[in-house]
Amino acid sequence: MSAPLIPARLRKLIGSIAVMIVLFAWIWVFTSLYDRLPQNRFVHLAYFVALGMGWILPVIPLISWMGKADKRL
Repeated sequence: MSAPLIPARLRKLIGSIAVMIVLFAWIWVFTSLYDRLPQNRFVHLAYFVALGMGWILPVIPLISWMGKADKRL
């Protein structure tokens, strides 16, 4: 496997900015959908638990990409 083309420090910077963008979009979309939920506490609880933990799924590949070590020469 060849060395990553982007140095680790730059990958971490890009990844950190991308994670913030994903989180901002995630929060914006799902708080917008909140108004359409039925007025039921269980539904609200399930909604926020699922979405509060669900943001990590799209971010996992990004975090693993950020964590790749540079290849030593």
